[in-house]
Amino acid sequence: MTAVIDLRNAGRRQTAALSVFLLVQTLGTVFFVGDVIGDLHADPISGHFIFEAVVTAALVIGIVFGAHALRRTIELLRAQEQALAVARGALSDVIDRQFQAWALTPAERDVGFLALKGLDVAEIADLRGAAQGTVRAQLTRIYSKAGVSGRAQFAAFFVEDLLGAGVPEITQTAAQ
Repeated sequence: MTAVIDLRNAGRRQTAALSVFLLVQTLGTVFFVGDVIGDLHADPISGHFIFEAVVTAALVIGIVFGAHALRRTIELLRAQEQALAVARGALSDVIDRQFQAWALTPAERDVGFLALKGLDVAEIADLRGAAQGTVRAQLTRIYSKAGVSGRAQFAAFFVEDLLGAGVPEITQTAAQ
């Protein structure tokens, strides 16, 4: 979960940095446009005027590209957040259906979900107001109903579908 938050924060920092950069570039461009217009009246064929006009044109082009990059970054962030929300909801539905298929009790469902979130026995017991022995017994029943030997296989049961085709077989020659 912290990786998701870090990615969101990184995307927001990138958006903020691009916005500030674009604002500073726009202010510089406004200054140069005013200066070029002033120089246009004074000496339109001087080397100084031509240089400032080229720099101003480059700044304007930079603003256009910067605005485009900013817009694409914002669109990408929105699309990623939307995809994450859909995936989160879909995974939650898959977990709920599987818990039903295993005929987990409501208490076992709560414990199983907290275990999938990465909480240890003590944390689950504290959250549920139960003894650690009770939580261990519930986890044992969950693992038995799921046909797995422990927490790693329990979590892997749900992650396996997200990984697609799974782990390819390794042949003897490939392993050597």
